[in-house]
Amino acid sequence: MRMDARKQDILLAIITDYIATAEPVGSRTIARKYRLGISPATIRNEMADLEEMGYIEQPHTSAGRIPSELGYRYYVDYLMKRQELTVEEEELIRKSYRQKVRDVGEVIQRTGQLLSQLTQYAAMVLPPKIGTSSFKYIRLVQLGPEQAMLVAIMDSGTVHHRIIDIPSGITSEDLETISTVLNAKLQGRTMDSIKLTLVKEIYFELVKHKHIIELAMELLQDSLTRQPEDRIYLGGILNILNQPEFHNVEKVKTLLSLLEQENLLCNLLADDVGKEGVTVRIGREIRCRQMSNCSMVVATYRLKGKPVGSIGVLGPTRMDYARVVTVVEHLTKNLSRALEDLLGGGGK
Repeated sequence: MRMDARKQDILLAIITDYIATAEPVGSRTIARKYRLGISPATIRNEMADLEEMGYIEQPHTSAGRIPSELGYRYYVDYLMKRQELTVEEEELIRKSYRQKVRDVGEVIQRTGQLLSQLTQYAAMVLPPKIGTSSFKYIRLVQLGPEQAMLVAIMDSGTVHHRIIDIPSGITSEDLETISTVLNAKLQGRTMDSIKLTLVKEIYFELVKHKHIIELAMELLQDSLTRQPEDRIYLGGILNILNQPEFHNVEKVKTLLSLLEQENLLCNLLADDVGKEGVTVRIGREIRCRQMSNCSMVVATYRLKGKPVGSIGVLGPTRMDYARVVTVVEHLTKNLSRALEDLLGGGGK
């Protein structure tokens, strides 16, 4: 429910000042710095109301007030005005994405570096979810009498390869035949879309090579369902540790142990894959009790219109939301465009 204009002005002043200084805010500071046209006594009365309503709180006796999670939520939903990037920052982003890249991993890394550099918080980038990527090209190459390499290229640009043992007597021509059948049956399909019927079709077409095709299917299943979930780009850790909120050694230990848990971070980012726009999670809105003094700003990037991954920024609840939301929005669009350019033009 919206509060009246005077309370909104005072809450906005408190949050603006606290984000900038990390110091509790008193009525005299508001009266002196924000020129709201009301007396310190009136400001004190309104602050008392805001505290009773749960939007601000007093961290210590005789201290000023700081925003509560509810206060930050109200600010993000109703009061925040996005902070535009400077001309220099926009040029930095354009230059970074104009540089030639070799693969998707390089684009992901570059995005993470820009996120941490422009926000001064920790950056997280979830690579394209392979389950939504489709096979682009598959090839088996003979390496020796009983060894071959299977190479699978996805339309996301991810390349999987693995050396496998093959029965003696299998020739290069046999492997070429298998590659041709696999390409004919699997091109354009995601791993999730491969059903038993299709596996049977491949099996009967390659029945003479039963052993190698079973190995090939096993390899594809293993590579495409496990490897991508083990990776996440994480950068700018020192940025978040430099925030006053994390000068406490125990808090730092807790945060670092959480940041080492890639599966946890992947799951937190994956929660928002597919959502439109930028999502802001404040304190306990993050599904992790130990992160209750943090906030996350997350958005989905897309490939050919399909959501394939997400990027996020992790910082204290005293985060500069107006700036971070703008940066995340810009980089999400640029990352989607960069992936389209990279993969739409061949991407091999």
